[in-house]
Amino acid sequence: MTGTSLTTTAFATLPLAESLLANLDSLGYHAMTPIQALSLPIILKGQDLIAQAKTGSGKTAAFGLGLLNMLNPRYFGCQALVLCPTRELADQVAKDIRRLARAADNIKVLTLCGGVPFGPQIGSLEHGAHVIVGTPGRVQEHLRKGTLKLDGLNMAVLDEADRMLDMGFYDSIADILSQTPARRQTLLFSATYPAGIKQLAAAFLRSPQQVSVESLHEDTQIEQRFYEIDPQQRLEAVLHLLQYYRPHSCIAFCHTRQQCQEVVDYLKSHQISALTLHGDLEQRDRDQVLVQFANRSCSVLVATDVAARGIDIAGLGAVINVELSRDTDIHIHRIGRSGRAGEKGLALSLVAPAEAGRAQAIEDKQQAPLNWQPLNSLVPSDTSPLIPPMVTLCIAGGRKEKVRPGDILGALTGEAGLPGAKIGKIAIHDYQAYVAVERDIAKQALKRLSEGKIKGRSFKVRLL
Repeated sequence: MTGTSLTTTAFATLPLAESLLANLDSLGYHAMTPIQALSLPIILKGQDLIAQAKTGSGKTAAFGLGLLNMLNPRYFGCQALVLCPTRELADQVAKDIRRLARAADNIKVLTLCGGVPFGPQIGSLEHGAHVIVGTPGRVQEHLRKGTLKLDGLNMAVLDEADRMLDMGFYDSIADILSQTPARRQTLLFSATYPAGIKQLAAAFLRSPQQVSVESLHEDTQIEQRFYEIDPQQRLEAVLHLLQYYRPHSCIAFCHTRQQCQEVVDYLKSHQISALTLHGDLEQRDRDQVLVQFANRSCSVLVATDVAARGIDIAGLGAVINVELSRDTDIHIHRIGRSGRAGEKGLALSLVAPAEAGRAQAIEDKQQAPLNWQPLNSLVPSDTSPLIPPMVTLCIAGGRKEKVRPGDILGALTGEAGLPGAKIGKIAIHDYQAYVAVERDIAKQALKRLSEGKIKGRSFKVRLL
């Protein structure tokens, strides 16, 4: 990721239309935010872009100005398409673009989202719109019905792309982009950079420039802390660390499947939400555990090294080594899972006297002394249960029944339903689908899905 010097931060330094600059001034936009200063020069040159930026960084104005600057007001077809994960975000983005467009001639911005009636959207599309902001499922539906044409599209924007992938929209996005002109400019904004984003960029972006606001800070480092323990107090020590640090999500690494089970049983008996992942699990059980951990319905994943291969969970609060690995490379790999996406990582290691040699090997490899701390110096101020923010609903229908993320989202949020902001990751497997919802709406969500229809059909739904 490249970081550029941010010396010129006035909007007037950009090759923007006079009317846009005057309007920015009246809106009180004077200096660019870091993401605007890094991305706007690239966007205005017409290049493809991958920008790593969080909500609230000013990214909407960055792509909003870029798309408004290239619009032809006299052509009433869709020239710019912005895809967002939820209806709430799409409404907010459309509102921001309309404010930025105030000074331009009669620019029409239309939102196309699920959860609202289809008919009026068709009427609005017949009148033509310059900019469409929508959710992947509903945009895809309009394309399928022929009510939306994208053959005049100049720019596609994927906003909060990582969240769209979390919600299972990869195939929808790929389908939509494949129906747009190859010469379009594509901008991808994402807070994190998981494997799915790399795949999406490789398939649909042309030699994109990459910028990241994170890159203006130091490279993320991982803070390691080592605690000497008596072998008999290992389980209590794990509980003690969790109660003191209270990470929102944590992987605890064990040596054996038996050790995993002991740790999980102990944590559960102390009201800590924990699941185990080891090599003997059936694929379906493994999928279910990973889905619950990735969607934040489980606080602690207790895993063996072999079982944890290939897990890529963004933004882990901490990694706990219940026992140090005998292999220093595995240790480095374990702790490297914490502190991604610009956050500082935390790795906590328990070391019994017999494992002192393993600790020494890590010290030698890192060529730096280990940070040893006394366990009894950690006094938890809160020993209440560690309860995850989300709950997972499992639907007994998946890819083979043609269930799509948009169908589940629509069943939950449609016609004065539940707010999209309270719905988390959606994962579709061959015969099952999983959706995370905030704990306080779990009962309502279960009722809606059980009593309602998904794709016109009833499916069995249960809380995991």
